[in-house]
Amino acid sequence: MYPEVLDEHIQKCKAHTSFPFAVNLPMLYPNIEEHINTIIKHKVPIVFTSAGNPKTYTELLKSKGITVVHVVSSVKFALKAEQAGVDAIVAEGFEAGGHNGHDETTTMCLIPMVKEAVSIPIIAAGGIADGRSMLACMALGADGVQIGSRFVTSEESSAHINFKNAVIQCKEGDTKLTLKELTPVRLIKNDFYNQVQNAYENNATNEELKALLGRGRAKKGMFNGDLEEGELEIGQISGLLDEILPAGEIVRHIINEFNETQKSIHQISL
Repeated sequence: MYPEVLDEHIQKCKAHTSFPFAVNLPMLYPNIEEHINTIIKHKVPIVFTSAGNPKTYTELLKSKGITVVHVVSSVKFALKAEQAGVDAIVAEGFEAGGHNGHDETTTMCLIPMVKEAVSIPIIAAGGIADGRSMLACMALGADGVQIGSRFVTSEESSAHINFKNAVIQCKEGDTKLTLKELTPVRLIKNDFYNQVQNAYENNATNEELKALLGRGRAKKGMFNGDLEEGELEIGQISGLLDEILPAGEIVRHIINEFNETQKSIHQISL
């Protein structure tokens, strides 16, 4: 979002709920200073930071009474985030859509390793779309879960209908983590992805990859619905998704399945 768009959306959110809400702030994007000022101005209660050094803004945000959560993809960065003073971390596995870590550590491996290393709350992310995977993350040591891909295919999602339909048509293996030389990103294989692969085959430099990526690729794909030239960021769990539903129905299904799965496991005796 551009600063003025974020400002507008925060105001809309505050007008529609009295409950706490969060702003997701990837620090690799431009206009970060303006975003920070907007967040402080509107007294946003929670900020999730990612793709950058947690030391940069954590102290400032916390001094304004804002809870700070930082997204990490490794034990190393989990420890750095804890040392920076964040209130909680999101430990995001390699399965996740969008920007990701270099190490390709899966959620099932990452959560227990991070649990052993830090004392602050852990939110699991990557490959979670239902109550079963939510319960599995809790068993691994998570205190909560963050779900992204499943809500892309909600009726309320601002994603373009073309993108939503592309997500629910995804099968196993239709996404790939690429562009590690710039910032690793998991996306659906399409014409743009094929262009990236051709660039790799021709030994493209980082500068050539940057030129190919250009600006606005994600917006072109996910919000404008260009399924050929756009960057279609989504997680591996998209292979499990097959319908577009209201967000409330998705939440109810996840919670019901979580409780039912928990009961069924309790009935198992070794």
